[in-house]
Amino acid sequence: MWIKMLRWGLFMMIIGMIVIIPNACQNDEDGDLPIVLENLPYDNLSDYQFFTGDMSDLMPADRVLPYDLNTPLFSDYAQKARFIWIPKGRTATYSDHDAMDFPLGTIIIKNFYFDNDFTNPSQGRRILETRLLVKQDTAWQPISYVWNEAQTDAEFSLVGGDILVDWTHYDGTERSTYYHIPNRNECTGCHNLDNVLLPLGPKARNLNKDYDYEDGTMNQLDKWVEMDYLQNVPGIGSRPRAAVYDDPAEELNFRARTYLDVNCGHCHNPLGPAKNTGLTLTIEEMDSYTLGICKPPIAAGQGSGGLQFGIVPGEPENSIMHYRMNSTELDVMMPELGRSVNHDEGIQLIYDWIAQLEGDCN
Repeated sequence: MWIKMLRWGLFMMIIGMIVIIPNACQNDEDGDLPIVLENLPYDNLSDYQFFTGDMSDLMPADRVLPYDLNTPLFSDYAQKARFIWIPKGRTATYSDHDAMDFPLGTIIIKNFYFDNDFTNPSQGRRILETRLLVKQDTAWQPISYVWNEAQTDAEFSLVGGDILVDWTHYDGTERSTYYHIPNRNECTGCHNLDNVLLPLGPKARNLNKDYDYEDGTMNQLDKWVEMDYLQNVPGIGSRPRAAVYDDPAEELNFRARTYLDVNCGHCHNPLGPAKNTGLTLTIEEMDSYTLGICKPPIAAGQGSGGLQFGIVPGEPENSIMHYRMNSTELDVMMPELGRSVNHDEGIQLIYDWIAQLEGDCN
């Protein structure tokens, strides 16, 4: 009897292995990435198999979808190559205002790099870091990788650090800065809405633009639908769109409000880390006082520069907003995270916007 039982046990074990092994490799067989959430973070960026060929070329694997934003967040002039991967069989749900409702297993991939010569990208680039946001269970987890000097791979890092980087700027001048790679805790300083870590960039208004894919140019939201990455997307005429902040063909107020929304609104909103300032800089805010016009600071100090109001119509030099954007001093500069140099073009945009505002704070 016991021999029959042993044979039956061995038979059931073999059957179990036959069932289990294909499931463990299912993603790979279906042409998807064999990423196991429970095993993250991997030691090296290459372990995820996001890219094919030479890692530094950032050529996406099948179903790793590149995307871009109408107006990106400024990060010391670093450029960004963005991608997203959603496991097969799962789909994000569209939102008009907030980031999409992404399913379990979604990974947002953002590579930060500097072209050696901003006027001539053919002169090569240096990739500094890759940041991942991974949807694990119901929460997003930030995972950072620092690229090696040889540009062959990036290694997992918890502590971040500072890297000296130099480049030829758009105006032909030679520039340099210590580019800061944030640690895990610093990531929550921006990606924080009501104490919940969330993505910032992939919102409908930021994604609503054409992108030159390998198989042709297409609106990004339509491409996401085609890829089964997104559902419940309204017609193209009903989707919000953010301005391209440096496109002079677009209306000045639209460009300035978009710039503030992207660079400041994630903190300066009723649920953000800067909610105690009473200043709301999201694109949806329509109250001029809450936006900062003729609004005194909640707490006066070094950050105000001795100025009285956040925005003084027609007077950018007397506006706290312009003063803080135009500084790199600690406890003065805004945004206070993600930059060590001034964004000249953004500062000029806000200067021009305040200069044409009408009104009187007296």
